[in-house]
Amino acid sequence: MASLSMPVRLRRNFTSQAASGKGRLLALNVDLLRNVIFVLFVLRWTRKSFLKLKGRGIIGTTIDTYISIRRTLYGIFLRAPGVRSQVKKQVSEAITNLEGKLVPSGPGVTRYLSLPREGWSEQQVRAELGKLGDMEHTRWEDGLVSGAVYHGGEEMVKLQTEAFGKFLVSNPIHPDVFPGVRKMEAEVVAMVLDMFNAPAGGAGVTTSGGTESILMACLSARQKAFTERGVTEPEIILPETAHTAFRKACSYFSIKMHLVSCPAPRYQASISAISRLINGNTILLVGSAPNFPHGIIDDITSLSKLAVRRKLPLHVDCCLGSFLVPFLEKAGFETELFDFRLRGVTSISCDTHKYGFAPKGNSVVLYRTKELRAYQYFICPDWSGGVYASPGIAGSRPGALIAGCWASLMAQGENGYISACHSIVGAAKKIEGTIREHPTLSADLSIIGRPLVSVVAFTSATLDTYDIADGMSGKGWHLNALQSPPAIHVAVTLPIVPAADRLLEDLVAVVEAEKEKERERKAAGKGAKGAAKGDTAALYGVAGSLPNKSIVNSLASGFLDTLYKA
Repeated sequence: MASLSMPVRLRRNFTSQAASGKGRLLALNVDLLRNVIFVLFVLRWTRKSFLKLKGRGIIGTTIDTYISIRRTLYGIFLRAPGVRSQVKKQVSEAITNLEGKLVPSGPGVTRYLSLPREGWSEQQVRAELGKLGDMEHTRWEDGLVSGAVYHGGEEMVKLQTEAFGKFLVSNPIHPDVFPGVRKMEAEVVAMVLDMFNAPAGGAGVTTSGGTESILMACLSARQKAFTERGVTEPEIILPETAHTAFRKACSYFSIKMHLVSCPAPRYQASISAISRLINGNTILLVGSAPNFPHGIIDDITSLSKLAVRRKLPLHVDCCLGSFLVPFLEKAGFETELFDFRLRGVTSISCDTHKYGFAPKGNSVVLYRTKELRAYQYFICPDWSGGVYASPGIAGSRPGALIAGCWASLMAQGENGYISACHSIVGAAKKIEGTIREHPTLSADLSIIGRPLVSVVAFTSATLDTYDIADGMSGKGWHLNALQSPPAIHVAVTLPIVPAADRLLEDLVAVVEAEKEKERERKAAGKGAKGAAKGDTAALYGVAGSLPNKSIVNSLASGFLDTLYKA
């Protein structure tokens, strides 16, 4: 049977049209995909813009945009060839000066940069340790240091040293080898949970300090939101006065951070401003009891109500308040609700190594439920070294620190902490009252907000605050300089209590000296409030005036490098 064959010309035409059709289809698909991507891009940024406007408002968004543009342009200016070399030279000089103050040098200073060929005798080691301990330093022993050293007394130190020695080699990662450490750690957590009125089923973990406690609380919130709601772009909302450890957590765990301003006179974040910033990516709200800069307790009650209404976790940072805030009422002072008695509070960080007087390296993060605690765990079931599980960042941990903490809590007891609260907060009230009422101080200094615990912060509208800070440094004091606004704070500790009168006397003298300088300036026709010249102003004056903080970052990085210069 004969077969019909398609003419070659027609066949080629058909093949060409088929290929052309496939090409058009491919082009159509590419165009469609491109349009879908464009639409998704527009929707994404439209949503981001909407949330930005919703959270910050038109004025707030405009201000944020202006600040961002200003920061970027100033950064470009700093990278200009002539400017960059000059900035680098000045930063290098500042770091060299810093090294001169922090790193000992000259005759009589021996640097040990490699292992001794033969081990030293115990006598040699003890002699060198004695020299290191006697190096010139700010006299915290005389109560001249704000915060930093939360000393429970010489008898407490002796007990802690004994506990430390007894459990020196212990490691809670091996609970079967060191059962006593496991027991003490569990009891420390239980005691702190009880102190903060945790409900039945409350849980916690010990950590190396407040920063780790805050990191773990943020990690738990992130993992909870991812597991339960599928949140992949997590966001946290916190007052701008919240501890910088929250910013570190955002940096470490890729969490977007929303800062809410805390304006005068209350210096507390607006609850309505926080509420406007909440969206589907929000994983955690934050409050402090009290905050580090000004010693002010945030409106935790209102934050709790907001957290319950919006079904969000609320973390209360009580690292600084630690063993003071829970005992304010029993010590006879005004207080506010801040703990697990508020239904919206889901986690609390508390430093046992501050006003709990435990050795440095002790803190606790508490959760309302065990399920919340489990979100911070790390578990690896398929490692060749065996099943691995740790409750936090660290693997091995010093059981000796846990023993020292447990010994401190047991030795101090509730009545001991109430007594300490009475002394410490009483001294803080005395400092606050004198600044408010003393004729010399009240004329030029003003207390920031309404502090209720151990921190008193003050600023000045007539004198340069940083000159006052440097004046106090000249009298041997180590106080904390603050920024935004420029201020100074005193964190009262037990060593400061007997030195409170001296602090106030020196503050009066410094303020009078600064006022005299201003009178001389006016008499010379130079105007009031001259530029600050001291070391504090060198850092904080620059930090506050620059729209781009890259220079401050370089100085801070240089400072950290200096810490490791042998």
